[in-house]
Amino acid sequence: MGSGSRDTVQLHSWRSKWCENLRAFAWLLFYTGVLTSSPIYAEPRCPGGSSLRPRIVAGALLVVPVRINQSGPFDFIVDTGSQLNVIDPSLAAELRLKSQGSVGLVATEAYSQASVSMADSLEAGSHVVARPLVAVQDLGPIQAADSRIRGVLGENFLAHFGVLIDYPHRLVCLDEANLLEATVHGERIPLVMPKHPDNELHFTERLVIRVKLSDAGDRPVLLQLDSGSDGPILFADNKALEQPILKRATLRGEEASEAQRAFALLPPQDMQIGTRMIRKVPFVVPVSAQQNVPKREEDGVLATVLFQSIYISHANGYVIFDPK
Repeated sequence: MGSGSRDTVQLHSWRSKWCENLRAFAWLLFYTGVLTSSPIYAEPRCPGGSSLRPRIVAGALLVVPVRINQSGPFDFIVDTGSQLNVIDPSLAAELRLKSQGSVGLVATEAYSQASVSMADSLEAGSHVVARPLVAVQDLGPIQAADSRIRGVLGENFLAHFGVLIDYPHRLVCLDEANLLEATVHGERIPLVMPKHPDNELHFTERLVIRVKLSDAGDRPVLLQLDSGSDGPILFADNKALEQPILKRATLRGEEASEAQRAFALLPPQDMQIGTRMIRKVPFVVPVSAQQNVPKREEDGVLATVLFQSIYISHANGYVIFDPK
């Protein structure tokens, strides 16, 4: 990768802090459990014995200890919406990582360039990925909520495993031996293979599914699964969705915080995923976006925190929401 490269990476993370809207909804299903638990009152754990116990920041973000180049541990966010691992500049300097070029990082409403380096190793629990790429970027927006966070564990780490995220039990399972594959049950929702813009460097596939929204008619809506977001978002620059959904968005009043006013509220949507219908989902739309943000095929973001749990099979290209 040459210096000054303008390759683009999706980095959907660190949204507005409007978690109170999400917590108000009571339609979340009760999780009946796919995890081992013996005796009956023992703490749930992952098959194989390697369990990550995240702490939850801002009501949605999963923070786990990560070792990089055998140093640490450091607090990283588990972010299925980021194609790349990300570390803050001070940690990159501490680890003496050398820049090997730059990439463009796309957030919900902004585009920026970031230096990219090669780490020797990245380790979460007992799981190690050798020589992963890491982007170096200021993490100020999320460090304002928790100054201990030093990085993002993205899809170029997570895609090596089957991933189970269990919010009620505060548990993340990374499965590299296919132990979970036979134990999780539920409707398998296929991942969509998105098209890649000409200027996008292909690291890992984005986790995109098709859903139907009540105000979108028969048109399928493509949403990226994002554990680094606190709520579902539709992109304001998507021309195909202008009628009738996006024009129904309403701005918040002065009583809202500055972060909340960065997003307009849509009327609650009934969302169909496979055969399952979820009522009154509170989507928002960014009020303004930079002009240089690359166009995306997906229509928005589906925050995984809307569900009790989610299983992602990277190897077989499907997800199960609230597996049993």
